[in-house]
Amino acid sequence: MTQLSPARKPAAEPAATPPAEPGKTLYGGTRSRRVTVRDIAAAKRRGEKWPMLTAYDAMTASVFDGAGIPVLLVGDSMGNCHLGYESTVPVTMDEIALLSAAVVRGTDRALIVADLPFGAYQEGPVQALRNATRLVKETGAGAVKLEGGERSAHQVELLVSAGIPVMAHIGLTPQSVHAFGGYPVQGRGEEAAAQLLRDAKAVQDAGAFAVVLEAVPAELAAEVTRSLQIPTVGIGAGAECDAQVLVWTDMAGMTAGRVPKFVKQYLALRELLGDAAKEFAEEVCAGTFPEERHTFH
Repeated sequence: MTQLSPARKPAAEPAATPPAEPGKTLYGGTRSRRVTVRDIAAAKRRGEKWPMLTAYDAMTASVFDGAGIPVLLVGDSMGNCHLGYESTVPVTMDEIALLSAAVVRGTDRALIVADLPFGAYQEGPVQALRNATRLVKETGAGAVKLEGGERSAHQVELLVSAGIPVMAHIGLTPQSVHAFGGYPVQGRGEEAAAQLLRDAKAVQDAGAFAVVLEAVPAELAAEVTRSLQIPTVGIGAGAECDAQVLVWTDMAGMTAGRVPKFVKQYLALRELLGDAAKEFAEEVCAGTFPEERHTFH
């Protein structure tokens, strides 16, 4: 098994790298190339906050790319909101690869991060490298994401040493839903908080370019953010993280029923689509659609 080197420096931006040019900010910048992990590191140095959304298809991804969202995650959250599974656990490499390639094809600027699904990296670094390599080669994704702190540090280190950028994910890790017995807040209490800090530093030292903090008390997330050289991406982790991510179907009000406390719904898309479908159906039944202007002769 690959051994972590205590002397290894975090995958933060090298000091010699110049700052971004004016107008080249992550969100809404005017750059004509894809966002890279170097841009992410530069944003951390500038103290710039930035948004991340999930995406699972070319059309939606193109909308978010056009809106200036700098990082899109092809998350295994597709299992819950796109594929009809009860959790992220059943999601397969084939499903991640298919949808990641679609998202890449639908975008020009955003950095695309593809999730490594449950069972794709837990065996160890070699399995992680094999599956991460497949995602990068087959889909064109610019980075991968995997869950776990200290327990996944060896996987992170091998992937980074092979040239594959890694976004880590700690705190509430949805692939561990059965072990957690649900989706509880993580890092509460002195011992749990200390472990979260160790996890964050472990993935940084292994070379991760960013780390997602999910369902973590805001005060602890702020402490982690201050202690790291790499950016933190919060989801249910308060406002002090360097970036924020939401599942797009939650953000747009497409999700039915109760949503997590940390979700803000910026649109009532489910209601709007339902109303449009009803209007279409009523016109068909009444014989008023198609009209003459929709008809060929």
